[in-house]
Amino acid sequence: MAETDVCVLIPTLDEAATIGDVIDEFRELGYDNVLVADGGSSDGTREIAEDRGARVFVQSGSGKGQAVREALRRIDAEYVLMLDGDGTYRPADAEALLEPLREGRASHVIGDRFAEMHPDAMSRLNRVGNGIINRAFSVVHHRDLGDILSGYRAFTTESTEHLDLTADGFGIETEFSVECVRHGIDTEVVPIRYDPRPDGSETNLHPFKDGATIMLTLYRLAKMNNPLFYYGSVGVTAILAGVLVAAWVAYRYFVVGISHEVMAMLSGFGVLLGVQLLMFGVLSDMVVTLHREQRQRLERIAARNDDEE
Repeated sequence: MAETDVCVLIPTLDEAATIGDVIDEFRELGYDNVLVADGGSSDGTREIAEDRGARVFVQSGSGKGQAVREALRRIDAEYVLMLDGDGTYRPADAEALLEPLREGRASHVIGDRFAEMHPDAMSRLNRVGNGIINRAFSVVHHRDLGDILSGYRAFTTESTEHLDLTADGFGIETEFSVECVRHGIDTEVVPIRYDPRPDGSETNLHPFKDGATIMLTLYRLAKMNNPLFYYGSVGVTAILAGVLVAAWVAYRYFVVGISHEVMAMLSGFGVLLGVQLLMFGVLSDMVVTLHREQRQRLERIAARNDDEE
């Protein structure tokens, strides 16, 4: 792998205070193919990026996820190095991220910010939120990727052809992680440095709003990767609601002496619905498992044929 084989992708929105230095550092390291996906900045970000030698385009939609998806269609390099333009990630860590790709150990690499994080780089609220989301990911998708919300990643363009990316906002990192697990893409986590934003640089992240969006994305994607959890959680909730309503109806009938036929029917419906969702979750999980086994079998056959040729 040469530096010319790598496209540095930087989604931006009003990053005039930092984008110039980020591009300069990459170009000093030999990475001249820099693509900036701008979300409609009004502070001169695009002009600065162009002056520093980057290719720049204004995304047709809105949100980081939409910018990344549109940028991927414009990239013809074999490898992509993606990071934010806010100066929190170090271009010097690019080599560590690209090494697993170069050696063929992985097709997608995530930079773990928590491995070497500056004390002022992340607020306590964001640390707690990241911890909850990472823990939820490992429980739902049965894989611990350390820091699924990291914006510093390296991957092959070939691997993105298998991913179904639809997120428009900050859920794109979560979607990348889930899709890699779902499609069995070799993923590696490497430690990186994470610094605080320089003075004059404002974050575009809204902790509560974007955190809720990420959690909803994580749950929504469980439908395809872990249907037993997705449908089972709804089923268990329906069963518990039905049981609670049934207990209330029983109390009102046997203790107070008042019957509630409609509420009794509603509780029975809730329990039956929950049981059906659980059964559907089990069947869906079996289908997903069989699909994975079949895909792995076909991949082994294809690899064997390639070796013979």
